[in-house]
Amino acid sequence: MIIESLSIICFALILDFTLGDPKNKYHPTAWIGKLIAKLTPVCKNSSDYLEKLGGIFLILISCSIVGSILIFLDFGINLITIDYLSVIIFVIVGGILLKTTMAIKGMEKHALAVVDSLERNDISSARNSLSMIVKRNTKDLDKNHVFSGVVESISENTVDGITGPLFYFGLFGLPGAFIYRVINTADSMIGYKTSIFKNIGWFAANSDKALNFLPSRLTGLTMILSAMILGYDWKESCKIMIRDGKKTESPNAGYPMAAIAGALGTKFEKINHYSLGNGKVEFSKDHVKSAISLMKLTSIIFCGIIVFPTVIFLSYVGWWAHA
Repeated sequence: MIIESLSIICFALILDFTLGDPKNKYHPTAWIGKLIAKLTPVCKNSSDYLEKLGGIFLILISCSIVGSILIFLDFGINLITIDYLSVIIFVIVGGILLKTTMAIKGMEKHALAVVDSLERNDISSARNSLSMIVKRNTKDLDKNHVFSGVVESISENTVDGITGPLFYFGLFGLPGAFIYRVINTADSMIGYKTSIFKNIGWFAANSDKALNFLPSRLTGLTMILSAMILGYDWKESCKIMIRDGKKTESPNAGYPMAAIAGALGTKFEKINHYSLGNGKVEFSKDHVKSAISLMKLTSIIFCGIIVFPTVIFLSYVGWWAHA
């Protein structure tokens, strides 16, 4: 079980680094998003209490459906009586599925699309491309703030799109990675404090905060190590993460953001919200490329020092036999 599980992780990383994401119509995360979108209107109610209750059931139903599909798939593979063939299929299918919970190549692609637009002085296209990877309104951002938004998104989404699902794969296998993806997707869709979503999305938002508590902090620490290896200012990265990691409204987003701000000697600012780092608030293409390099190396190191040891330890104590 140990070798197969570690092979799934390696295969998933290779797929993500080389091929990236499939089209939406083939992507499980897109299907999860459609499921959540279908269930959300059903939860609407004039009662705040019933809306919150509906939001809880939305997450439970979504996780149950996705979990059931994975269990059914695992059962089907186990029906194969030829041992080596079942192992090969288990690794290939598992690697492909785990890959769909991550977005290393996808994040790089979206980030470089913004950079490409800025280099062509097409600020409108750059804002539009940025809107695909950030939650904020991008229509009035100037060139520098667009660059800043890209770097901030890379740092924050290293957790949401890479280390988070990997962390929960290490603990609970594919069901863990996919349940994390369901909750994270729900949070990105309905986890807003608006009149429409404040009750329905309450459970999704708080579940996402709880799930990301450890991955965000471990990712920040891993980014410091990545900064050291790549020759960035790892001491400043450590200092800024400790000092500024708690400054964001989200209890988790600030740690990877502050780690990258320190490593690159820059500063992330959101007026009346946060200021992370000691450097200049001036960004360029080089900052984006450096952030991408840190994201990629962090993904690999995180697997090596967090996920692999977790799988090995839990396998020896018997937990992974039931995950």
